[in-house]
Amino acid sequence: MKRNVMILAAGKSKRMKSKTGKFLHPVMGQPVIRYVVEMSELLGSEKTVVVVNNDFEPVKQALRDKQLEYAVQDPQLGTGHAVMCGVDLLEGGSTLILLGDAPCIRQETLKEMFEAHEREQADLTVLSVNHSNPYNYGRILREGEQVVAIREHRDCTPEQLEISEINSGVFLLNTDRLKEYLPKLTNDNAQQEYYITDLIELMNQAGLRVRAHVIDDESEVIGINNRSQLWEVTQTMQQRINHHWMVEGVTMIQPDSIFIDAQVELNPDVTLYPGTHLRGKTMIAEDAIIGPNAILTNCQIGQRSLVENSTLKDSIVGQDTTVGPYAYMRPGSVVGNHVKVGDFVELKNAKIGHNTKISHLSYVGDGEVGDNVNIGCGVVFVNYDGLKKHRTIIEDNAFIGCNVNLIAPVEVGRGAYVAAGTTVTGNVPAEGLAIGRARQENKPGWAKGKNKAAKE
Repeated sequence: MKRNVMILAAGKSKRMKSKTGKFLHPVMGQPVIRYVVEMSELLGSEKTVVVVNNDFEPVKQALRDKQLEYAVQDPQLGTGHAVMCGVDLLEGGSTLILLGDAPCIRQETLKEMFEAHEREQADLTVLSVNHSNPYNYGRILREGEQVVAIREHRDCTPEQLEISEINSGVFLLNTDRLKEYLPKLTNDNAQQEYYITDLIELMNQAGLRVRAHVIDDESEVIGINNRSQLWEVTQTMQQRINHHWMVEGVTMIQPDSIFIDAQVELNPDVTLYPGTHLRGKTMIAEDAIIGPNAILTNCQIGQRSLVENSTLKDSIVGQDTTVGPYAYMRPGSVVGNHVKVGDFVELKNAKIGHNTKISHLSYVGDGEVGDNVNIGCGVVFVNYDGLKKHRTIIEDNAFIGCNVNLIAPVEVGRGAYVAAGTTVTGNVPAEGLAIGRARQENKPGWAKGKNKAAKE
């Protein structure tokens, strides 16, 4: 049967107290609503309609790579009205109505809901949850298998308040039935709004089959209305992602302190230590060790490499390489195999060859460094003249001594040496020596005379 999905995302998000709508707040690296849209794709939706408010451009921008149709709800007159705004875009089959601020529902749950809906030949199926704390949730009222109503908490009798089965806000209907009964909704209530839950009583009056698909995992139906609920959802997603990767062969030391974005890719025998944050489209190869306290964004890390106590952004690290502690790799940096990028080293838009060592306290910006190069402590690639950035090139097997300034644009040839303390302003030929510092002069007895004068 053809499957359609409608995602309700027209809320104004006032309780978030944020200039960013709740649907766009990030959870593990991507906007909340993106999880819901991707769920519709996994379910094989032939058409997905997103119902938005009149300030919808940010939502469209966040989902610009998705095949979606949009309907605008303005003003917001309830969930039933939201569905009315988008229903004309749907045709045939069944329609699953999801909430754009509830990203934790599992694919397996919705797949089973579809199967139950078709098996029971239901006209409407609601996803319900046996909740340990049903306070403030609408209760599912039944007569056997038939769902006869959803009663809001404030309207429940004392007996109905004892019911733990609650409404998740997710509905599955035959599209033709949805189109038939939506116009029958009224706004005869204190809020003067149209509620999708009223469809249940209308369909019961017509003798139609209304069922509930019941689950027990409360985390699947957490909706986001404030920052506390955003934190709950983030925790749920963090635990799911971490569990997935541990099952796939990744070792995590203290998983609660490790955060892995949804698009990250890991391989077996990766080890992650506490305080590790893997963001964006980061990829970690087998046997790599990340952490403690490492933040990687859109990075690729090769086999058996180590990154500890460091921050890397939009960078590539080869195999058998060590980065850190306290290194900073900025966008555009590419490091080869068997390389050492040591403590307090910063790379920016730099390419580092194989078997090269940059062990301490250096800045390599806009540079190309060859294979088997040694860069001593305190080396600075002076890449900015106040107007433009310039590149420094160091060829294979060169040796750069401590406290060297390389004033770009400049090249150091293959096998060349640059003496410690030198400021290099011109190219250094292959296998040559560059030395540019004042000659040392010793004055015997000078300190003795100075100390004597200080005592008088």
